[in-house]
Amino acid sequence: MSNVYLNGQWLPIEQAQISVLDRGFIFGDGVYEVIPVYSRKAFALDAHLQRLDNSLKGIRLAAPLNHDQWRTIIGQLVGEADQEDSSIYLQISRGVAPRDHAFPKNTSATVFAMAKPMAPVPQDWLENGIKVVTHTDDRWLHCDLKTTALLANVLLRQYAVDQGAVECVLIRDGFVTEGAASNIIVVHDNTLLFPPRNNLILPGITYDLIIDLAQQHRLPFKEAPVPQTVLLQASEIMMTSSTREIVPITQIDGKPVGNGQPGPLFKQLLTLYQSLK
Repeated sequence: MSNVYLNGQWLPIEQAQISVLDRGFIFGDGVYEVIPVYSRKAFALDAHLQRLDNSLKGIRLAAPLNHDQWRTIIGQLVGEADQEDSSIYLQISRGVAPRDHAFPKNTSATVFAMAKPMAPVPQDWLENGIKVVTHTDDRWLHCDLKTTALLANVLLRQYAVDQGAVECVLIRDGFVTEGAASNIIVVHDNTLLFPPRNNLILPGITYDLIIDLAQQHRLPFKEAPVPQTVLLQASEIMMTSSTREIVPITQIDGKPVGNGQPGPLFKQLLTLYQSLK
């Protein structure tokens, strides 16, 4: 692994250390971002950096670096990465201070960045789809902020893993929100249904790009609330994320989705997305 960036220094990850009083460690008081890299080029970088800014603003933490400074750091990580395809992880916490819930004064943010290899999506997932389960969305009401306080998501993902599934599709008040670590797209009556981008879901960069592709190529789509009843009647379901791109869901709660095979709209969107990359 290449060196990592920590508070202005480049050093081996084994030597990167933070204080036990860092608010990211104590409270999960921080935000993060994950950026895919293809052939040593950061993908949709402007959109990722804008989302990082939005998350920082959402937790009332001043941006410690501007976009040009981030691009310089990311460029060095990409250039030194062991693989052509990788993912960049950025994390910013509110910094080191005595343990107190209230914001500290005159504290410098902790800034960390690293690159790690990005494994390709398993071919079996693309050819046969994946299994998912549903669960009540019992997280907080600011899921649009990409914060490091991810315990609820961790428990939901583990709920899926314990049942031999890849992902957990979340339901709040009878409507689909998103996955534990992904966005969800539903196909019903030959129409792509996108749960609305609001405070209840993370505004996924891949999700946004696929909505743009659907619009550009005149695919029938709606961005509107998706009832759980419609989810369970869907002819196709897909999940999206920056590192897994777009993956078909062919089994939900032990029952097949549609005919139990990846559907035509998934295949069309996958082709369009690969062309965009």
